[in-house]
Amino acid sequence: MHTLALSISREDPPLSLTNRRLLPVALIIATLSFGALGADSNPYNGMNWRNVGPAFMSGRISDIDWDPKDHSTWYVAVGSGGVWKTTNAGVTWTPIFDNESVYSIGNVTVDPSNPNRVWVGTGEDVGGRHVGYGDGIYRSDDGGQTWKNMGLAESEHISTILVHPEDSNTVWAAVQGPLWTSGGERGVYMTTDGGETWEKTLGAGKWTGVADIIIDPRDPDVLYAATWQRHRTVAAYMGGGPESGLHKSTDGGRTWSKLSNGLPTGNLGKIGLTISPINPDIVYAAIELNRREGGVWRSDDRGVSWVKGADAVGGGTGPHYYQELIASPHKLDRLYLVGPVVQKSEDGGKTFENMPQDAKHSDTHAVVFHPEDPDYIMMGTDGGVYESFDLGATWRFIDNLPLTQYYKLALDDAEPFYNIYGGTQDNNTQGGPSRTNNTNGIRNADWLVVLGGDGHQPATEPGNPDILYAQSQQGNISRIDLTTGERMYIRPQPAPGEPPERANWDSPILVSPHDPKRLYFGTQRVWRSDDRGNDWRTISGDLTRDQERLLLPIMDKTWSWDSPWDMLAMSQYNTITSLAESPLQEGLLYAGTDDGLIQVSENGGDSWTQSEVGSLPGVPSTAFINDIRADLHDADTVYITMDNHKYGDYKPYLLVSRNRGRSWRSISEGIPDKHLVWRVVQDHIKPGLMFAATEFGVYVTLNGGQQWEKFSAGMPTISIRDIAIQRRENDVVAASFGRGFFVLDDYSALRELSDEAMAKEAALFAPRDAYWFFPRPILGATKRGSAGDQTYVAENPPFGAVLTYHLSEGFPTLEKVRQDAEKEAMDAGKAVRFPGWDAVEAERREAAPAVKLVIRDADGNVIRRIDAPAEKGFHRVAWDLHHPYPGSIETPPNWQGLPPRGFMATPGEYSAELVLLKNGQSRSLAGPVEFGVVRAYEGALQGPSLEERDAFLKDIALVVGQVSAAQYAISDAIEDLESMQKMLDLSANAPGDADAKVHALHQELLVMKDKFGDGDRQGVGANEAQNFAWWLGHASWGMSSTSYGPTASHARSLQYAKADFAPLRERLNTILTSEIPALRQSLLQSGAPWGQGQIIPGG
Repeated sequence: MHTLALSISREDPPLSLTNRRLLPVALIIATLSFGALGADSNPYNGMNWRNVGPAFMSGRISDIDWDPKDHSTWYVAVGSGGVWKTTNAGVTWTPIFDNESVYSIGNVTVDPSNPNRVWVGTGEDVGGRHVGYGDGIYRSDDGGQTWKNMGLAESEHISTILVHPEDSNTVWAAVQGPLWTSGGERGVYMTTDGGETWEKTLGAGKWTGVADIIIDPRDPDVLYAATWQRHRTVAAYMGGGPESGLHKSTDGGRTWSKLSNGLPTGNLGKIGLTISPINPDIVYAAIELNRREGGVWRSDDRGVSWVKGADAVGGGTGPHYYQELIASPHKLDRLYLVGPVVQKSEDGGKTFENMPQDAKHSDTHAVVFHPEDPDYIMMGTDGGVYESFDLGATWRFIDNLPLTQYYKLALDDAEPFYNIYGGTQDNNTQGGPSRTNNTNGIRNADWLVVLGGDGHQPATEPGNPDILYAQSQQGNISRIDLTTGERMYIRPQPAPGEPPERANWDSPILVSPHDPKRLYFGTQRVWRSDDRGNDWRTISGDLTRDQERLLLPIMDKTWSWDSPWDMLAMSQYNTITSLAESPLQEGLLYAGTDDGLIQVSENGGDSWTQSEVGSLPGVPSTAFINDIRADLHDADTVYITMDNHKYGDYKPYLLVSRNRGRSWRSISEGIPDKHLVWRVVQDHIKPGLMFAATEFGVYVTLNGGQQWEKFSAGMPTISIRDIAIQRRENDVVAASFGRGFFVLDDYSALRELSDEAMAKEAALFAPRDAYWFFPRPILGATKRGSAGDQTYVAENPPFGAVLTYHLSEGFPTLEKVRQDAEKEAMDAGKAVRFPGWDAVEAERREAAPAVKLVIRDADGNVIRRIDAPAEKGFHRVAWDLHHPYPGSIETPPNWQGLPPRGFMATPGEYSAELVLLKNGQSRSLAGPVEFGVVRAYEGALQGPSLEERDAFLKDIALVVGQVSAAQYAISDAIEDLESMQKMLDLSANAPGDADAKVHALHQELLVMKDKFGDGDRQGVGANEAQNFAWWLGHASWGMSSTSYGPTASHARSLQYAKADFAPLRERLNTILTSEIPALRQSLLQSGAPWGQGQIIPGG
């Protein structure tokens, strides 16, 4: 075996003087040792979405449970983001529900007697305006690795799942049922066969489901349930009714009796239940009453009678959003009532006080206790998961769950990397980079809050990335100077005597494509500013239906004022929801409303033409307008997306008009039901290329909407609420509602897709220019450095030039061709036969066909040959902008397991060609395509020219190649001489001077080997005389992570290295070409046994 110096990454920190003495040969390849070649493919086009997080504020948690036998294993149900599992108490997480058909989760329950069995109720358990919907109840029998839908498909929202403490097959589910419409499955459902069949045992009304269910820990036949009558519409929310109430079962949930003694009557709203684990005779109920009022009731006799305590209710957004009530397992009479602030009672609900939460997110939904630690408490909030080890006095935030819910997004044109801004559900308006210049990725620290509140539609100013517009709920808009962080509140105000402005929860703002200082803003009117919001004027009257929403039917009727109304934390009604201006015709404006009206102005707002969505083909009159987009290529064309799910209709509505809204036709073919269409965006180069943001991922069309295809590779099942294109980079950015932002890097290959291109043997698509810079090891050389495994880091795109290609059939091996044919025969019921020895041997001897990407510079010189996948389909491969490693092919990977690589190529023009190597013959498959390598940054100091740098690095590479070859040649020669010594020992007629010659050469080579850093002094850190290895290491290390240089010192070191190495090289070549061959020949002639390096004797 060879004794080799290990290479080190150029991202390593500078070595100390001691370490520099220890690793002289390693330093030679410091700039040549960090590989970055990647390739991937997916079923549609080899283009995977890249999640960029963030996790610094996380997202809404609906429920938490943990393994009763292992309290390091937690399951977290995300209201809008699937189910996540940790087996190390939150250090790392795995999403375990990403491949299921829905993303919205209301409950997760671990079977107390079989922790491998986990139940999930889909559809979050709140009554909010933004809730996702589920498709039933799921069961896993392997700790969440796989799932099976066990029914209740029409439930839409499941609150609670209880598992019998001794019988895993007996399960109860509290099902809320649909929020926006009547019917569906709602009530208490029970199974005794593990979910194979379900029986409804409580609930009858078409608007009434069950909000909560609890079990007596002493007696599993005793259960309590809270029914909940509610209905939300676009206009209003009714949070209760006469069918809400408390119920008890004493026969295991098969029959129920209503509880009433001491309880309030009339219209009740959402009810939260809890039972004291210490004294299960005590049961508590947090009950919502009319108009968001309520209180806590207590029973000391298992529900027979009740006494009212404090007037506490889960307020803020409204009781419909909270009301979970939890009794402490450690102290009798201690209660927690969740809400914007968690309220704690120490006297059984008579009084409550707010818990401190200065360092914790508000809006708590889940509370978990440790059975053995009375000071431990975990909470799930709208901002993620928190732990406390001192009963809430201080909190630890779990900052590695990327669960943010984004409503809308905006992209700026900052250089070299653009930024992404998004308005979030309850987590402010946030901003962060689309990529970074470091080796680690995108950290939480790279993100910031730019405006508080619930964030909504942001906007950026083209050409000025320092100006951002952001807003909190209901149109509270600010202009933000990102250089100072100052925020100017610029919401337009009505004049005296005018009615108040009605702004949607997510109000539209538009920066005019004709003047970056011009803004449009929508309330019930359209406002215009020509000076970035300093001053506003209206350019329309009320463009909505202007109705009194309390007079509109809800639950099929109108209601008295003395009812459980709750409109505090919902949108205003009769508002504008979308605005657009044609980029081709200034003043051609479109406005869409939440009450089904489309408004068009062709004269900058002087006059408007109204139409109703009900007049559009196949569109109901109640449809909500999510988005209006003016075509980028044709002034007469406009697109509209709508949904009607708030009336129980889950069809996708996406239409186009070719005459400025006078007539419309549907273009939603290929988008399935339940995939509500939120937004649509059009490519700025190819008119027919468009992307749609839907309730379950992204869809793409190449033909203007004639046919849409799913385009969500790399995404979990998640709602995409907004989508935008960064034109300079050809990136698509998607805002998910529960899993952060996703970026599709450089989609430009989609513009070239056609039947003709796909029919070719191979197609290679031109990439965007690649940025040239030296990534910085912000956290250290590895992805997380020494920051710990819990550190969240999102991926950057592959460094360098990313090339996309398509193979129509691919180039399989002979073995693969045979195996595919055999499989096809077996699938057809045909016999499979032995192929014959010739075929078997041909398979064994075959060199597999190889596809390579050949990179050339502007002069046609080959810079790199990169291995690429040869399978059928689309592929993406990154050239990391580096030359090949000039040293020995025997050089091992570095300490990170990455192969060595050469120095970075110089900025300039390059080309790529796709080549096939088969049976020893090479031929071109596709290309060449051209692209640029452009400098991302200019340094603070002006160094030598790039041409000088390039020449110096080529000189280094030449010497590195020579030194590396010499090192391995010396090792091989030493082995040869050691083999010769064994031959001599076994030879009866060896030449008399052979032993002396072998010994002398062996000693000389050992001395040479020590010069490469393999000597005894290196092993103990003693000083060694400087030689070529030291000087070459200094020259290469100095250039390993900078565009500056070479300095005079580095140039001098290289010259020293050349001069010092030359005599060794010459002497070594003499030994290798003359002296060792002569020894071999003399041994051969003496009849010595065969040994390493010898020719075959005889003849």
